[in-house]
Amino acid sequence: MHRLILAITFFASLMTYTSCTNTKTDERNPDLAKFFDTYFEERLKLFPLEATTQGDDRYNDQLPNDISQAFIEKTRQFYSNNLKQLRSFDRQNLSDADKVSYDIFEREMEVQLEGLKFHQEYIPFQQFWGLPLTFGQLGSGAGAQPFKTVTDYENWLKRVSAFKTWGDTAIANLRKGIETNMVLPASLVVKMIPQMNDLVVADPTKSLFYGPISNLPADFSREDKSRLTAAYKKAIQEDIVPTYRKLGDFLKKEYLPKARASAGIDMVPQGANLYTYLVKTWTTTDKTPEEIYQTGQKEVSRIRSEMEKVKQQVGFTGTLDEFFTHIKNDPKLYPYKKPEEVLDAFRAIQAKIEPNLKSMFTKTPKTPFEIRQTEKFREASASAEYNQGSADGSRPGIFYVPIPDASKFNITSGMESLFLHEAIPGHHYQISLQQENTALPKFQRFSWYGAYGEGWALYCESLGKELGLYTDPYQYMGALGDEMHRAVRLVVDVGLHAKKMTREQAIKYMMDNEPISEDGATAEIERYMAIPGQALSYKIGALKIRELRSKYEQQLGDKFNLAAFHDEFLKDGCMPLDVLERKMDAWAERVK
Repeated sequence: MHRLILAITFFASLMTYTSCTNTKTDERNPDLAKFFDTYFEERLKLFPLEATTQGDDRYNDQLPNDISQAFIEKTRQFYSNNLKQLRSFDRQNLSDADKVSYDIFEREMEVQLEGLKFHQEYIPFQQFWGLPLTFGQLGSGAGAQPFKTVTDYENWLKRVSAFKTWGDTAIANLRKGIETNMVLPASLVVKMIPQMNDLVVADPTKSLFYGPISNLPADFSREDKSRLTAAYKKAIQEDIVPTYRKLGDFLKKEYLPKARASAGIDMVPQGANLYTYLVKTWTTTDKTPEEIYQTGQKEVSRIRSEMEKVKQQVGFTGTLDEFFTHIKNDPKLYPYKKPEEVLDAFRAIQAKIEPNLKSMFTKTPKTPFEIRQTEKFREASASAEYNQGSADGSRPGIFYVPIPDASKFNITSGMESLFLHEAIPGHHYQISLQQENTALPKFQRFSWYGAYGEGWALYCESLGKELGLYTDPYQYMGALGDEMHRAVRLVVDVGLHAKKMTREQAIKYMMDNEPISEDGATAEIERYMAIPGQALSYKIGALKIRELRSKYEQQLGDKFNLAAFHDEFLKDGCMPLDVLERKMDAWAERVK
């Protein structure tokens, strides 16, 4: 599941969930609840793009200059004040449910404040994410920014005028980065330049940002259509194109010559401390980079051993690398002719696991679920993904599968593990149950922590055999390939940012241990270079969930119930792993 996240990102959709847990442990302090609600409202005003993403239209005309020193100081005060107010509550006198909320909130404020000292605004965007990319998605008319009413169209024009100011500040900040040696690797900058240049057009009607005008609602008056068309052409010509041109020219002429040759963030000022901070932020643990590196190597070795067993099981006599090549080229592993056959194969997976899910989960989502082929206009570059359902039930949770050519869909691509991760019981169960739980404070109900959310989805892949899957060795090989990819990430992410591993060495390590093309490995490694630590969250989260399950199986013996464990895990939504462990330990004590 791919999402732009800082440490908290808010999901949009509300449904109803009635908690059946012990009221003593779940009783809420009304004053604390009011404080959390006030925080959530203030946060949406401060970060209006979060409100837009969530479907809240109140701030759709606002685009704060969030990389300016004035804004950064404003956020520092926001987090400091909220942390101070939180600590006016006596945690010891709170219910178990409120203690969980308190701990999540306290940690979030502390982490956000700590991050401000590293001057990450000196690298305001890169090739993987940042406002110049998000702005294109919003302004295309196909993203979260609505273009249904005249007011919607006028709101976007106000954001456009603010984007110009943001672009100038980005260049000023990048210059400060050059002065202080806080710069991006050159290999990433060369990917950013064409991204900026692609949005520079001579004819405004050819711009990505002309999309909303090409799709003007039919019920707009002739005068509004004419006025808005002229205004959008002017905005593209005078604000948007000059901003992207200026960014592209600056990156090429001034920034690229000063970009660094090294791959790792440890080569910038405070780099080692910054990476330790990012590891803590993304994994929500206090594990050191070295611990994670050692874990990654052990996991790579373990999974390779499992792959060797599958190779022997199917009677392949060559090396593991030759087996990777074989499964990519064997015609028998490409059985599909039509997209509908691929979709039916996924529907069959859902039907196969349905009976066994009942023994693993007592609480299941009310949000409907569908499997769909990714739309033609975006499937060529899309990955399989899960899009959560809407509040009113009008939009189900959707598992999207891109199928540009059904005849090239390989069954060893991990179809069974993919379904468990992206769909059921992975993201669909976790996100839907979180959104449906109206007992949670909103900041918690719409939060996202990758170590928890992606960790859960990866843990769900490990449930395959218990759910009746992975009986076909090639499907199991696909699952192992998916798991290997997450294990390799632990080695190369830490290797790049803490152990002087070069970009080329990281690419080679990835290709040596999983069936991936050089282009695919390069894109992955450059993603890890751009967002240090993010790729660690998946495997670290999954390992922690498996560790907790094993701990309680041993502690509780006959009293351990897997469905009760899963229900308790999912009940309070996304949270840092250290908070999660305290919550689950308290649950185990109650079960005893």
